[in-house]
Amino acid sequence: MQQQAYAAPGGHNHDFLGRDHGRNERRIWVVVALTASMMVVEIVAGTVYGSMALVADGFHMSTHAAAMLIAAGAYFYARKYSHDARFSFGTGKLGDLAGFASAVILALIALFIGYESVLRLAAPVPISFGQAISVAAIGLLVNLVSAWLLRDDHAHHHHHDHSHTDHSHGRHRHEEGGRDHNLRAAYLHVLADALTSVLAIVALAFGSLYGWIWLDPMMGIVGALIIARWSWGLMRDAGRVLVDYLPESDELPREIREAIEAEGDRITDLHVWQVGPGHHAAIVSLVTERPRPVAFYRRKLAHLRDLSHLTVEIDALRRN
Repeated sequence: MQQQAYAAPGGHNHDFLGRDHGRNERRIWVVVALTASMMVVEIVAGTVYGSMALVADGFHMSTHAAAMLIAAGAYFYARKYSHDARFSFGTGKLGDLAGFASAVILALIALFIGYESVLRLAAPVPISFGQAISVAAIGLLVNLVSAWLLRDDHAHHHHHDHSHTDHSHGRHRHEEGGRDHNLRAAYLHVLADALTSVLAIVALAFGSLYGWIWLDPMMGIVGALIIARWSWGLMRDAGRVLVDYLPESDELPREIREAIEAEGDRITDLHVWQVGPGHHAAIVSLVTERPRPVAFYRRKLAHLRDLSHLTVEIDALRRN
């Protein structure tokens, strides 16, 4: 058996950032400014007017502001070093790393809210309903604006055209694109804050009408459980990308096999993994009685919209 290896004659473009990377980065910075401003206003107003509710909510928002800074920093760093050769497959995964870190912060926030809610359920404290409702309403408005800015419309129509020999960048149309876990993490943070505001408004409204002080911490526990579930989902999905796990539901490996083996060639080893939002890489080892140029196999896979980086190794079978 003769092994044929193909080496690329030049460098490669390993820019595997999401299509809306620049837009998402700008919007994250706007949300950071909104969140930080609201945080400062609440802490200052709470200190001046002696309201612990305002001060507590301000420090609660500071955790979300920190998470937003992680997201913004990841976007900035990934963009700045997207062409740095030290990153073997680009910086597309930095968003998943930031998303995983934000998921951990979100889990800690859920734990803190749940802990505080249990304490208040065991030892209720007096509530200034009018002031608390006003604070929650303002926080909800800020978070709704932030959530609107961080929405992901998935309107991705991406086109790549590179022609290298071994690590081939074929022509692929990204109609939907991959999920940006960094943006999703930031969105879940503002959504979590909005959820706590909604639950707080409901609990405070009923508390002021019927004197149900216990409803406020109960809503806190409900919110903590929902946020914890969001955190786990984000941690799971971002973690999968970080460890190069490809879900069984992903059809890209099957599509590669069908395309390559359609004319009798056989794949002996196949590795497929995600290198950025909407970008996958693949290493294909195959055996064939009729070796073809790598460009031939690149053309056979050109219709796969998410395959952005391809390495092909060919073993030529010799008949006795």
